[in-house]
Amino acid sequence: MEPFSPEAPQSSAASSSASPPVSSDSPGTATSSSAALGLSATNDGRSATQPPPSVPAACLACRGKHLKCDGLTPCSRCTSSNSECVYVASRRGYKGPRRTTAHNPHKRHASSSPPYAGPVDSCPMLLGHTPVSIATPSVSGFNPAIVLPEQSPVSYTPTPTLSAVPVYRNPFAPTIDGSAMALVTASSVPTTQAPMPTLAERCFDAFYHYFHAGHPFVLPKEFFLRLLKENATPSLEVVMAAMRYIGSLYLDCGPARATYLDEAIRLCYLPSTPKDGFLIQALLLIIVGLDGGCQQEKARELLADCERLAIEIDLNKREFASLHGHGNPVLEESWRRTWWDLYVCDGMIAGVHRVTNFLLFDIQADVGLPCEEHQYLSGRIPPPSYMEDFDDQLFSGEDREFSSFTYRIAAARNLGRFMRMPNMMFPDDENVARVEALLTNWRIHLPESKRDDLNKNCQLDEMMFQAHFITHACTIMLHQPLSQLDSSPVQAVTSCAPHRPVQSGDTFNAHTRHTIMAACEISKMVTQAVPIINHTHFFTCVVTLSSIVHLSKWALYFIEDEEDLRQQIRLNIGALNKLSKVWKAANTAWGQVKGVAQEIYREKKAHQISPAFWVGFTQEQMISSINADEGIMSEFNMLTQQQVTQAQ
Repeated sequence: MEPFSPEAPQSSAASSSASPPVSSDSPGTATSSSAALGLSATNDGRSATQPPPSVPAACLACRGKHLKCDGLTPCSRCTSSNSECVYVASRRGYKGPRRTTAHNPHKRHASSSPPYAGPVDSCPMLLGHTPVSIATPSVSGFNPAIVLPEQSPVSYTPTPTLSAVPVYRNPFAPTIDGSAMALVTASSVPTTQAPMPTLAERCFDAFYHYFHAGHPFVLPKEFFLRLLKENATPSLEVVMAAMRYIGSLYLDCGPARATYLDEAIRLCYLPSTPKDGFLIQALLLIIVGLDGGCQQEKARELLADCERLAIEIDLNKREFASLHGHGNPVLEESWRRTWWDLYVCDGMIAGVHRVTNFLLFDIQADVGLPCEEHQYLSGRIPPPSYMEDFDDQLFSGEDREFSSFTYRIAAARNLGRFMRMPNMMFPDDENVARVEALLTNWRIHLPESKRDDLNKNCQLDEMMFQAHFITHACTIMLHQPLSQLDSSPVQAVTSCAPHRPVQSGDTFNAHTRHTIMAACEISKMVTQAVPIINHTHFFTCVVTLSSIVHLSKWALYFIEDEEDLRQQIRLNIGALNKLSKVWKAANTAWGQVKGVAQEIYREKKAHQISPAFWVGFTQEQMISSINADEGIMSEFNMLTQQQVTQAQ
């Protein structure tokens, strides 16, 4: 299969043609004034009774004053008044070019305008000018014709005013040569446009535009196309099929999406498909897509096959990258990233759904750590570091910074350590302190450049974004069961994981504060200045987890920071609504969270009927609370109406 690399169309230069000839009674076609005077002198005295000879043209000064001009250059009136004497080419009486004369391309007829040597766009308001197409460099395969100012490509040329008429010197003057200016019109040549990309090509582009940054283990686009063009391995077709399926999730593809999914799975399980790293990549892409599409059971089946195959081919071994990289550093880096992204995805699926048990956490792996994203995309791959380097950095005295992908791996490893802990039933359980120490150490030992989700160019660092929300989610899962937030009001939110009952207490303990703070940090991540659909779909379950905490707190009888809490809930519901445009799992979570919020609101409204509810409130606080409740409910209703309209 040929790669998708459309070429920009070639522009054709516009051919020039002479402007329409001027009339035969213009200054260029009449006899000289001296000849006319000599003929008048030989007419046997009839000159006294005949009118004075007509001049071939009148200058602008005489014409403007409606006075007779003698046709000299300069004329006598302009000489006496010390004015500039300027003549214009006339088109009066012009009936078109002669048909009987033989065409001579090198001859300029008296009725032709002299060639214009200046740039075409230096004088856009010329007599009878038409829109001129100018060849310009094409951008993205599109090369529109540039229309001169005040011209429409479909309008007729307006009648010129006197100020728009081309101005010439009198051609009778001996000082004027044939290089006088005239309009040169260029006939436009239709420009060709690049052919419209096919749906498969659009899906391929959508994969790299929306998805690749969230799971950057497939080769960068430029290197993938180069390898595909060289037909290096037939396994690339399997990866391409999986990429089309993922890209189709971001486009309006109709039934083609299911076709792409079936084709990708069929190719993965063909007996002739090589069992190599490319097959692992294809399976991992399909797993992520199925998990985000609410096909979690099928995703777990493919995940089990993918993990088994990865261990069989030794993808978890250090030498795999060099043995199967064919001396290509970018391909070697891709193999390292494939193992670690499979590791992280296995951990996130186990953490958010709580059905699998993070199998790869117990597998011994000495694969090199990934490099920074800009190094991977540019092909400048440094020698890899290893996990022992990361663990020993504090004690070895090396003050070094690791890649964002590495901190993402470390966050997923902390999640695995938490999942291997026994059930913690009591707030003072020593295992709670151990896991909290892991999470706190991860945070406090981050380099300064990694504490934020932005990189050095103030662009979102998706790897650090995921590392942070994995840590926040792990904090909630650790502390929420030991908190005093009653979870019974949110038991209907089961889109990501089953409901886990949490008993309510009289006061907020330390675990409650940890839980609420982590939930607020997740809501704050929604405000990043980046399209939210560019994040991995696992952010859906993290936002849902944060929403459960917010709703549990909002369900309390009275809270002081209720207005801030409403804004947090608004953020989460808005984020889930945006993510639902791509991921079906987000749509389910959005409906459940919104439904619980509406139920809590109705319960609060019922309590507000009792006067005891408003004890301690000022009138201003009462009005503010009621208005805030009405505002959030109207927003929920509007979102519901929009969803129904889109479904129809």
